[in-house]
Amino acid sequence: MRTCCIYAVLMPYPSPSPSLAAPGSSALAVKQPPAADRVYTHVKQGVLDRRYEGGTLLTEGELAEAVGVSRTPVREALLRLEVEGLIRLYPKKGALVLPVSSQEIADVVETRMLVEQHAVRKVVPASPTLIARLEELLERQREQAAAGDLAGAAVTDRCFHAEIVRSGGNEILSRLYDQLRDRQLRMGVAIMHSHPDRIAKTLTEHAAILDALRTGDAEAAADIVHQHVDWFSHLARGEVR
Repeated sequence: MRTCCIYAVLMPYPSPSPSLAAPGSSALAVKQPPAADRVYTHVKQGVLDRRYEGGTLLTEGELAEAVGVSRTPVREALLRLEVEGLIRLYPKKGALVLPVSSQEIADVVETRMLVEQHAVRKVVPASPTLIARLEELLERQREQAAAGDLAGAAVTDRCFHAEIVRSGGNEILSRLYDQLRDRQLRMGVAIMHSHPDRIAKTLTEHAAILDALRTGDAEAAADIVHQHVDWFSHLARGEVR
């Protein structure tokens, strides 16, 4: 899995494999990530995949029990998540999962429009490596859509666009775009669940972007990106067209 996808989701920590246990031991002694990191991952993944919806109040005790840690690392993890703008802490009450605001949607869409249109023009003529990678991602998204894996399809959607941005060769823009990943995923998963029929439109537009890159038509690719992101903004605001 490429970089754009590795950081697109928070993968759960793997369980130790019994086959790797040292001779004579019944279980492998594996150093687990710090407790605060485990809480951070648990809560953040829950927010991104909508197990914790906007408006949900999380308590330290509930989270400590869910992850199997004390309350101290829970507080540390929640402070990190508050800095990232996913929750708001209320002393003696807990942490409120913040809903996605209309201003946040507008900011994400405006940034996506600027970065993605610039990047898609810059990658023309597209390299065979980029074309092959986008073909792979489009096929993966088709399979996920057919299987009803809407969360997975949202992740692959984000990877498709991030691959184009990364291929533009501007590391500063790539880092800027990566800073949007959590917000994009949260909005994308919500859209997929609210409008599962719209995945077909996403697939069609991704295929059109890919075709424009194959033919070397930078302006056509930029136009399709504009339509695609604009459509996303209307859905995110609930203005289904």
